[in-house]
Amino acid sequence: MVRAKVTIKNPTGLHLRPAGILCKEALKFDKAAIHFSFHGSEYNAKSVLSVLGACVKSGDEIEFICEGEEEEEALDAMIKLVEAGLGE
Repeated sequence: MVRAKVTIKNPTGLHLRPAGILCKEALKFDKAAIHFSFHGSEYNAKSVLSVLGACVKSGDEIEFICEGEEEEEALDAMIKLVEAGLGE
């Protein structure tokens, strides 16, 4: 299991479009479970509804948690995507 904290930088937070981009990237890693924790709860990064349910805003910090055969690659991909602004 690997973990890393990252701050959401895009101005609108994880609304529908960036949530979809995040989930699409997470789904590329079949051999890894990808979640993130936010305000004491854990959310599935492979589920758009789960990501939207977290209500993450710009400037919020989340912690990605990846587990499985592709955990390192998955974590790197998630961090790069968020740091790049999730397409915004």
